[in-house]
Amino acid sequence: MTMTDIRSPHMSRSLSLTKPAARSPRGIVTAQNRHAAQIGADILAKGGTAVDAAIATSFALGVLEPWMSGIGGVGAILIRPDGKGVTAIDAGAVSPAALDPQDFPLVEGKDGDLFGWPNVLEDRNVVGAKSICVPGLLRGMQAAHERFGRLPWADLVAPAQALAQDGLVVDAHVTAWAAQEMGRLRRNEALAAWFLPEGLPPVAPAAVAGRVTLLHNPALAETLAVIAKEGAQALYHGPVAKALCADIQTLGGYLDCADLAGFRAEISPAATAPFRDRKVHFVPVLNGGVTVALALRYFNETPPDGAAVPSPQGCLASAQALARAWAHRFSEMGDGAERSLPSCTTHFSVVDAEGMCVSMTQTLLSLFGSAVLSPSTGILLNNGVNWFDPRAGRVNGLAPATKALANYAPMMMTGAGETVAIGGSGGRKILPAIYQALIHLVDHGYGLHDAIAAPRYDLSAPPVLVADARLGQPTIRTLAAAFDLVLADREIQPNSFTTLGAVRRQHGPDGPVNEGMAEPWHLWAEAVVEGAPLMPVPPCRGEI
Repeated sequence: MTMTDIRSPHMSRSLSLTKPAARSPRGIVTAQNRHAAQIGADILAKGGTAVDAAIATSFALGVLEPWMSGIGGVGAILIRPDGKGVTAIDAGAVSPAALDPQDFPLVEGKDGDLFGWPNVLEDRNVVGAKSICVPGLLRGMQAAHERFGRLPWADLVAPAQALAQDGLVVDAHVTAWAAQEMGRLRRNEALAAWFLPEGLPPVAPAAVAGRVTLLHNPALAETLAVIAKEGAQALYHGPVAKALCADIQTLGGYLDCADLAGFRAEISPAATAPFRDRKVHFVPVLNGGVTVALALRYFNETPPDGAAVPSPQGCLASAQALARAWAHRFSEMGDGAERSLPSCTTHFSVVDAEGMCVSMTQTLLSLFGSAVLSPSTGILLNNGVNWFDPRAGRVNGLAPATKALANYAPMMMTGAGETVAIGGSGGRKILPAIYQALIHLVDHGYGLHDAIAAPRYDLSAPPVLVADARLGQPTIRTLAAAFDLVLADREIQPNSFTTLGAVRRQHGPDGPVNEGMAEPWHLWAEAVVEGAPLMPVPPCRGEI
């Protein structure tokens, strides 16, 4: 096999980022945006449940990082009241009923987006109005609130509405995302007007100027005000729905009011699979959790070696089990070969003082989704059609009124007196990251901090394995003997290893304690405690 080093020659080899885990008997929200996590923690402090906090966090994230997710997107939720069963809510992408596969003829080459599909004429499955699926996220949150919420719906929308009225604060991240996707943003007049003022990516002024640059989307603030007042149904029936569909159809898309009115989130007991003395829980079908659970089943055939950190042979065994699970996914569920692109999804986890845990992932799929902004509603729409294989007759093939196979994987693990709610962003890279974190927790006794911060590999496009050099030379050599290995930096962009986040509820002799940990290599991510300060933790285990 081969080994290639693509690490930046300019990045310091002594760089090590640390971030504390949060521990408290109170509730904790972990998200990849500190402000959104704080909004969720404030909802807990007002007496909200973990589901209330998750909904408020979700709305806020859609405003604070709209290129990742929002009410024009889709997602999935796992919910577990303390000591009870896990409920799964699937609000994933469904194609419009009028979609015509003949409108997506193949042309030479492969696309440059997430999955490396064969090229479609004009990138219609990736960019533009024809790539839009039904935005189901709000229906999922509505179902969660009806069953597990406590505070009024309007109180959960209000913080995001206020953020939208104020405008998006421009910082280095906003500049980077807008610059990277400038070619796509220019294809939609309304989106370009929002993110490319004067035709160029916005830049934050120097601190000495004593001001900030804001990007305004007043139509989104107005839409959120309607949703706060009328509930989730405002997006699926009535004036907002009609305006949204009219905008999409004017641009050549398929989505119509019947698609919106007919969408329902799927609610069921979570699927469950054993791993060692624990159980893992996941959304039952057509998402990444199924593949993570299958990989853990295969790895269960290898007894734990009792090592304090993963050994070279242990890493190899876990990678080989994961490769078997990918083979099943590719042959039975469908999928493509993902490119090394930045994360383009949002995950957050919540635990409240009463022990309810939530694991929730939401997405527009690609960065800026379809790159279509509805000017009447201010909603940035998903490009869920990109999840379908555009080749005729394939598993997960493009078809009307059909559920897409997604890669997001909100998961939970229970047993041994604890509940862990975990997930990540980063397309297919989410799966290997969650898989390894769960192994770290169970087989090596890691705390939540170490399970997420520890060195990891990515095996999302076998036989290529991408390795963090911090795994150490013995492990790297062992993996390189079995896979085409690439050494890559652990950094935010390009993100080769996923942005993870998790919360944990433990029942000990002194009572229950909650814990939260956010990806240390993502500068926005944070675990925020309901009204309590963060607590420091020791350095990461397993780093060489």
